[in-house]
Amino acid sequence: MILKQIEALQVFLEKPKNIVIVGHRNPDGDAMGSTLAMYHYLLKKGHQPTVVVPNEYPQFLHWLPGSNDVCRFDKQNKQSQRAIKKSDIIFLLDFNALHRVGVDMQKTLEKYPNDFAMIDHHQQPDDVAKYMYSDTEICSASQMVYHFLEMMNDVHLIDKEIATCLYTGIMTDTGSFRFRSTTSTTHKIIADLIDKGAENDKIHNNVYDSNSYGRLLLLGQSLSNLQIKPEYKTAFITLTDDEKKRFSFEKGDTEGVVNYALSLKDIVFAAIFIEDKEQGIIKISFRSKGSFSVNQFARNHFEGGGHDNAAGGKSDLSMDKTIVKFNSLLPKYKEELKVSYEN
Repeated sequence: MILKQIEALQVFLEKPKNIVIVGHRNPDGDAMGSTLAMYHYLLKKGHQPTVVVPNEYPQFLHWLPGSNDVCRFDKQNKQSQRAIKKSDIIFLLDFNALHRVGVDMQKTLEKYPNDFAMIDHHQQPDDVAKYMYSDTEICSASQMVYHFLEMMNDVHLIDKEIATCLYTGIMTDTGSFRFRSTTSTTHKIIADLIDKGAENDKIHNNVYDSNSYGRLLLLGQSLSNLQIKPEYKTAFITLTDDEKKRFSFEKGDTEGVVNYALSLKDIVFAAIFIEDKEQGIIKISFRSKGSFSVNQFARNHFEGGGHDNAAGGKSDLSMDKTIVKFNSLLPKYKEELKVSYEN
């Protein structure tokens, strides 16, 4: 765990400030849950906060309290730039390197004259923030926001809106509390959030039980593209841009699909390769069981990173060439994958 200048940050926040809260590009449940929870908390403390995210986030998260006040840097650029320029500090939540916000927003943040405060749980954070709370052992940035409120002696300020946002972030980043990073402390926090107003059944329904017909058909296509490499305990899914368009793809429709590959018996390493013609890349999500580090695998081979058992990356090659590259790497990791996880 890294704690840097947290007491100084508490002093800094004693007087009302203009504050921008930033999540990473392609925001997920944890990014939106943590940023919106921080937004509501800072409002209650008398500050003037604005959440700015690089681009669109999944429709199934638009119900979150405060979502209507979120600024998108790509579509509301002038409004976002104005909020950043007049801010006294910027909070970076659920990411630890400025390139995670995309090229355009990265350039703006690199020119920012004031200080950053970082709250994040990914490995190897960049040294860009004056104030930092980093802990790779914690399951989600949303749980870290809860602990941050503990450090500020402000847990009593958690109301239904904050509790709802934090619950959503923790639930989505732990795969509904099933990943190894879900600890007894996580469950105690979840219990407290329910006591403070988070309606767990409604939150789960809003996130997981609001699928469009196209999203379910896209899942079917994804599963039909599933390939298995039993000798390497590996499975992967491919999804082309044409396949996405065929089923009216919307942001977030592929969220969690990689976990179906990991759910196969005797599989310890899973990946999904998603073509993104707009960016000219293949977006990749990696998952693993046990000791095999997909964070290191992504860093070594696909310009990515994340956590030991959940990471992302990208490829500038075509889909076919990306899969050839991926398959060519597996023999190097055969022994690691063999002993990674024992039932």
